[in-house]
Amino acid sequence: MYDFLIVGAGLYGAVCARELTDRGYKCLVIDRRDHIAGNIYTEEVEGIQVHKYGAHIFHTSDKEVWQYVNRFAEFNHYVNSPIAVYKDEIYNLPFNMNTFSRMWGIKTPAQAKRIIAEQVKASGVTQPRNLEEQAISLVGTDIYTKLVKDYTEKQWGRPCNELPAFIIRRLPCRFTYDNNYFSDRYQGIPEGGYTAMAERMLEGVEVRLNTDYEAFIAENPDIADKTVYTGCIDAFYGYRFGALQYRSVRFETQVLDTDNHQGNAVVNYTSHEQPYTRVIEHKHFEFGTQPKTVVSYEYSEEWKPGVEPYYPINDEENSALYAKYKELADGEEKVIFGGRLGQYRYYDMDKVIRSALDMLKTIK
Repeated sequence: MYDFLIVGAGLYGAVCARELTDRGYKCLVIDRRDHIAGNIYTEEVEGIQVHKYGAHIFHTSDKEVWQYVNRFAEFNHYVNSPIAVYKDEIYNLPFNMNTFSRMWGIKTPAQAKRIIAEQVKASGVTQPRNLEEQAISLVGTDIYTKLVKDYTEKQWGRPCNELPAFIIRRLPCRFTYDNNYFSDRYQGIPEGGYTAMAERMLEGVEVRLNTDYEAFIAENPDIADKTVYTGCIDAFYGYRFGALQYRSVRFETQVLDTDNHQGNAVVNYTSHEQPYTRVIEHKHFEFGTQPKTVVSYEYSEEWKPGVEPYYPINDEENSALYAKYKELADGEEKVIFGGRLGQYRYYDMDKVIRSALDMLKTIK
C-alpha cells in the first residue's frame, strides 16, 4: 500500500517523510504518541509556546540545514545565554570572563588562565581516571565544585568519581565577555513553536497517531516496501541482547500569575540543595509579553521501561551492546534505522536533519 512506512513523527521522520513524498513516494507516518514533532513538540499554554520535552534551541553552522529548516518556519533571533545558580551565587554560562570575574573578582583573560592553571597543578591530576579528575584537569577546582560537580551528579544519578572521564571530553572556557552558549553561525527559535514547523514538514503526508509499531506491523506486515524506524533499536529486536540504558527527565510544569518569574529562559541549578537540574521559563524563548508565565522544573531520573528515554548512556558496556544491535540492523534490506533512539546517540537538532538528509542521498 505504501512505498515507505516511517515510524516516528519526530524530526528525523518528518524530514524523511517530506523528502520522500516530494520525490513521489507514498509514505505513511505512524507515532505512538498523540502528537507529531517528537521531543521538539511545543504546545500553547496561556499564549506561550511550551517546550513539553525540555528546552530546544536550534543552532547550526551547517548552511544547508539552516536553509532547509527556514523552508518551514520563520526563526527569531533568540540567543541562548543560560545562567547558573549555586546556592546564593549567580554565574553566566558557558564559562567565560563574566563567570570568572564573578567567581574570582578578576578582569583579564590572563588572570583567569593563571588561576585555572594554578588550580589544575595543585590538584595533582595528570591522567584523569574519572569524570571528576577530567573536569578538574580542564577548569580547575573552583568551577568544578560550584558549577560542574553537583549538577553532573544530579544529571547522571551517581558520584562524579564513579563516572567515566570520557563523558566530559572538554569543558570549553571562553576568555571573552560573551554569554552566547553556542558558537554556531545560525541560531534561533521558530516563531509559533516547533509543532507548527513539523506540521508544515508533514503537510500532505498521511500520519496516524496513537499507533504502536509492534501492534500495527503485526496486523499489517506488508504495509510498505521499506521502513524508516526511529524508535529504540533494542525494542525493534525484542531486547534480544538486553536493554540499552538511558537517562530520563521528568518535568513539573506550572502556570504562574506573574509576567516574569526568573528573567531568563534557562536557569541551571548546580547544587544538591535543589533536586531539579534547571528551570525553563518558556515565554523568554520568543520574547513573550503575556500577563502570565509558564515554568518547567527538570528532574533527571534513571530510565526504566515505560519511561521516556532521553539521553543514551554511551559508556563501554552500552556501546558494546549497541554494536550487536547495529550488526543486525546493517543486515536489514528493508529497514533503515535513524535518529536518537534508532542510532543510540545524542543528536542536536541540526545533526538529526543532516543525518536524515545524508541517508536520503543513498536512496536511489
